[in-house]
Amino acid sequence: MEEKVIKLISDATKVDIAKISTETSFVDDLNLDSLDIVELMMKMEDEFGIEIPEEDAEGLKKVNDVVKYLETKQ
Repeated sequence: MEEKVIKLISDATKVDIAKISTETSFVDDLNLDSLDIVELMMKMEDEFGIEIPEEDAEGLKKVNDVVKYLETKQ
């Protein structure tokens, strides 16, 4: 799951996959703004076939947050 999430983030943000870890912050490390994060969450929804409510998405600040969240939804 972790590798798949990191690859998806790398593809979506055009950031080198080697620069993304579970502790990578979407805002502080990847410099994503709120629109970028919404688009990323939409890609996650499509990839994993789930819906991420806005109130849940607001709590997903780091890669590891997304991995843990997705694991609870599988």
